[in-house]
Amino acid sequence: MSETSKIAIVTGAGTGIGKAAALALLGNGWTVALAGRREQPLLDAAAESGAGQRALAVPTDVSDPQAVRSLFDQVVERFGRVDLLFNNAGVGAPAVPLEDLPVEQWKNVVDINLNGMFYCIQNAFRVMKAQAPRGGRIINNGSISAHTPRPNSIAYTATKHAVMGMTKTASLDGRKYDIAVGQIDVGNAGTELAQRMTQGVMQAHGAVAPEPLMDVNIVGQSVLYMANLPLEANVMFHTVMATKMPFAGRG
Repeated sequence: MSETSKIAIVTGAGTGIGKAAALALLGNGWTVALAGRREQPLLDAAAESGAGQRALAVPTDVSDPQAVRSLFDQVVERFGRVDLLFNNAGVGAPAVPLEDLPVEQWKNVVDINLNGMFYCIQNAFRVMKAQAPRGGRIINNGSISAHTPRPNSIAYTATKHAVMGMTKTASLDGRKYDIAVGQIDVGNAGTELAQRMTQGVMQAHGAVAPEPLMDVNIVGQSVLYMANLPLEANVMFHTVMATKMPFAGRG
């Protein structure tokens, strides 16, 4: 890192993958705006980092386009620019048969995983193309579900497939502004939400079986690797997963 700290925004930064990525960036000398719906987990993560003024908690609902614009404006006002967006915030829906999924649950997943991610990309472009030096990097959190679904996951899987489309399109559209756009697809990271997998999760053939997890901090290091690349290079798709989780092969 240079003496001047680079500036990152991490959404969904209070817990799980977002927190791990924020801590990895802060530990490497980055300045990070931690965004998320609940303020206290953001403050706790910032305090845990020991990064002092390099960690800024900004409560943000990414499904609200005005809140996302305010997030970026606050970061630019405070730090002058945005070098990195880790577009991580996301939710799932109850694992029920698709015909039983309430429309409200479907819309909630779309509002956060798809619309919210678009609002963040749009604002990152707005800021990054106008700043000097121009450009920056966006890393979208896809998921192995961006490639292969689990049973009873239509809302999550559909939005994560859409994330792949946004990554490819934004990568293309960002070239003229020196904006590099890539995606990290994570499988079975050891977050609080994923702990249930050790007790059993439905497989493609209908049986329930436990699945292995990996340390979530491995994902944080993967994001840090992508973030620290020079803008002339881009990891468009990076898959990091528990080695023995069921993904490749016939489910």
